[in-house]
Amino acid sequence: MPQKIVSVAPHSIASKAGLMTGETLLSISGTPVLDLVDYQYLTARPHLDILVEGMDGSRRTVTIDKRVEAPLGLTLESSLMSHPRTCANHCIFCFIEQMPPGMRESLYVRDDDWRLSLMAGNFVTLTNLPERELERIIERHASPLYISVHTTNGELRKKMLSHVHADRIMTLLHRFADNGLSFHCQIVLCPGINDGDELRRTLADLASLSPHALSAALVPVGLTRFREHLYPLHPYTKAEANAVIDIAESVQQEMLARAGTRFVFPSDEFYLIAGRPVPPDEAYEDYPQYENGVGLLRRFETEFSAACRMDPDGPCRPRRVIMATGTSVAPFMRTLIASTAFPGVDIKVQPILNHFFGETVTVSGLLTGQDLLAQLAGCTADEILITENMLRKGEPVFLDDMTLEALIQQLGIPVIPVPNDGADLLYALRGMEE
Repeated sequence: MPQKIVSVAPHSIASKAGLMTGETLLSISGTPVLDLVDYQYLTARPHLDILVEGMDGSRRTVTIDKRVEAPLGLTLESSLMSHPRTCANHCIFCFIEQMPPGMRESLYVRDDDWRLSLMAGNFVTLTNLPERELERIIERHASPLYISVHTTNGELRKKMLSHVHADRIMTLLHRFADNGLSFHCQIVLCPGINDGDELRRTLADLASLSPHALSAALVPVGLTRFREHLYPLHPYTKAEANAVIDIAESVQQEMLARAGTRFVFPSDEFYLIAGRPVPPDEAYEDYPQYENGVGLLRRFETEFSAACRMDPDGPCRPRRVIMATGTSVAPFMRTLIASTAFPGVDIKVQPILNHFFGETVTVSGLLTGQDLLAQLAGCTADEILITENMLRKGEPVFLDDMTLEALIQQLGIPVIPVPNDGADLLYALRGMEE
């Protein structure tokens, strides 16, 4: 589809070649540009013939020779993020279907777009993938992708995703592997459904695709109190979480000996539920699924400890501090903070129950302003620390649309968001700039 050029970077290759804002990009070396993926793929060549149409309807071809890696310098009107492909599934564990009504519209958007998987690391199920798009993925060598597998049992996957084509997953993964594409996998586990022997089967199938299958993350199903008329599920118990970790560790040992990688990584939440310590740094290798909640606590503790060693006698500003966290991570934070001294600083780790989504939701990132307000009102402290991921990215707004400023005004206490980094927490607790 034609792409209007909305800006040309000054002094860029495109600018020097005479491409202009307002022109329409019709094709690159004879191939139409459908989206940002096409643009990046087609411009990563040493020789380009760019067909553009002027605002008066006239057409011209601009020839460019450049280094392969050099950016062209165009910004197109139709961005990849403008029209993401939406999800065609009705997964039995879908978190969005468990959202309360009346929240901002963006929280109900269900994307399932392989382009966002490639460009932003979003997980996709591939159930809405027509053959022409599959061919484009292979032709563009879109890799690595992030794929929500959940199970390799075709019939079970159709049941879990409620989609007639969900059983094609292994066929698609084999096709990607056969064409040299790599991918990371996600498995959202539901107790008694796709764990146990089904999990063993899934991990064996995925491991057989190594080295193209790069990793598999195990994530427990998240359940809110808004599950009326939805598939009956229950949160993982301590025993069930331990069983998942045992299976994962068994596969890790096999894969480490066979392929030099542990391959499967349970999320931090499984260790918290099981009451087991998170593994050491080396167990997470290069943290391939960090953004999926795998290894956050280990890296956080490593960063915190490293900052303590580098600056063991940093000054502390005497005051009373409350650190508000989700209930699952509170014991970890107490242990971490107790590992070093903060002279003159009275620190209280305060777990916050999630009444908004339901008490089965225990992570810090899903806490809302109203739950913080209700459970911290009347507290005595000089400041309250929260994790930055409670807020909308780039904006001081909680999931329930309460602003950080409104929370501070109603509590009458400064509330300080701390980046998800152990060193930042150390300096925030000390009350000093890093």
